[in-house]
Amino acid sequence: MEFENRQLLRIYVSEQAKYHHRPFYEVVIARAKEFGIPGATVFKGILSYGMSGQVHTAKILELSQNLPMVIEIMDDQERIAGFLLSIEALAEESGTHVHLALEEVLSAVIRSE
Repeated sequence: MEFENRQLLRIYVSEQAKYHHRPFYEVVIARAKEFGIPGATVFKGILSYGMSGQVHTAKILELSQNLPMVIEIMDDQERIAGFLLSIEALAEESGTHVHLALEEVLSAVIRSE
């Protein structure tokens, strides 16, 4: 198994965030594919709070339609750097509040034969 240096980008955005009437997270995934990023995943949070301190939950009795969406993308440093510029432009154009986290990771792929 051979590990390679990569960057892991996490994008945190509200479930209700939109870009031209489309969910922001869907636009991010489409843009990642256009950039040639080999894969991206969106996770939906079930419980969160942010800077406002307001708790959002997926509990049935406390229905929330503003849960957090976390998008994870891993690629080489150059492609992530270019992609970050694209995300910044999308966020500014849509007025969406986006929180980013970037970390260096070692990545390996195990393929079954």
